[in-house]
Amino acid sequence: MRSVLVLLLFVASAVLLKAPAQAAEAANGIEVRNGRLVEANGSDLVLRGVNHDFIWYPDKNGSFAAIKAAGANAVRVPLGMGHQFRRTKPEEVRTIVNLCRQERLVCILDAHDTSGFGQDKKAATIADAVAFWTSLRTVLAGQEDHIIVNVANEPFGVGGEWPWVQQTSDAVRALRAAGFRHTLLVDAPGWGQDEAFVMRDNAEKVRAADPTGNTAFDIHMYGEFDNAAKVNAYLGSFTKRRLPVVIGEFSGEHEWGDPDEDAIMAYAEGHSVGYFGWSWSGNDTPYSYLDLVHNFDPTSRTAWGERFLTGPNGISTDTREATTFRNGTAGASLKVANVTANSVHLTWPRRSPGTTYIVVAVNGASESRVAATARPEVTLRGLRGSTEYTFAVYARGLLGTRSPRSAAVYAVTPPA
Repeated sequence: MRSVLVLLLFVASAVLLKAPAQAAEAANGIEVRNGRLVEANGSDLVLRGVNHDFIWYPDKNGSFAAIKAAGANAVRVPLGMGHQFRRTKPEEVRTIVNLCRQERLVCILDAHDTSGFGQDKKAATIADAVAFWTSLRTVLAGQEDHIIVNVANEPFGVGGEWPWVQQTSDAVRALRAAGFRHTLLVDAPGWGQDEAFVMRDNAEKVRAADPTGNTAFDIHMYGEFDNAAKVNAYLGSFTKRRLPVVIGEFSGEHEWGDPDEDAIMAYAEGHSVGYFGWSWSGNDTPYSYLDLVHNFDPTSRTAWGERFLTGPNGISTDTREATTFRNGTAGASLKVANVTANSVHLTWPRRSPGTTYIVVAVNGASESRVAATARPEVTLRGLRGSTEYTFAVYARGLLGTRSPRSAAVYAVTPPA
């Protein structure tokens, strides 16, 4: 919730402390920190989104705006590698990246052709996926603040003997060596459902293969997760170990069994786990129950769409837009350098000598002064955890003339 920030006034004497010299350099974009996905400014990023079938419907780009309007803060987009599905061209990927930024959506890009390797003869290998991503390196570089690379969709079929650990670890190392700085998302084997618990039991090994530690895990919850006990036990095994997990696909019905969508969404909401429903629209007729809207029409929701978008713990419950898209956080002069549960560090460009800077907390049309300093930076302390704050700064010259207020920046503190 948004705070009035009056509590900061009594700690004004403490806000002028400089950030520690040993503080780590600010991240470029989304990263894994302490078992959570966070943005470069340290704000928690809880993904709530929809899968959009770009492979099959590259002409339905209006879906990005419709998904955003439905309340999502993210979208997961399958890409074709030329094995099972038509290869998605670099210019198409560039269009997707730009649409996601335009519509203020975090975007998970998914190399889809690896689905069910070993049981689907057309499926690509994880190494093929690495080559695919490497070919897109220049398209994706610099987009780390809103693009996540989903290395290989549902690699390997059912069974516990697949070399998932080694090949996934190799892929992570290869992508880092190729210069990828994005958060990497790795899927479970067993058509994504990890029925043999290969990913669950070996997640630490894959995480250790990433020299940046910026790898998260993706589970697809269909028939294997047909009751709350299974859902809670599986997701809990990750959250208790502080391993970042995302539910990249799930549905209300499925040919492989009846997923417990209520339990999936309740756990995700209760533990700040990201989730993505499958899928916006366009599933083949026998699987039309997977569509959230009829025929890509956002005004015509299916029963699954109503449940997912507006039902209990659905997207409309508590979905927050990524701060990178908010006014003043992307390219503004005032920047959030770091956020903790009780503090935030702000920086801005230095003006002429003798300038005094007035930092204010903004709440709607009102503002409260929280700091004054001659330095182009300040650390504000005494914040509350899990709270959204808004700040701006004025500059006052030697003659007392005050500049217009800067663009606002937002900081969402993590839990205390």
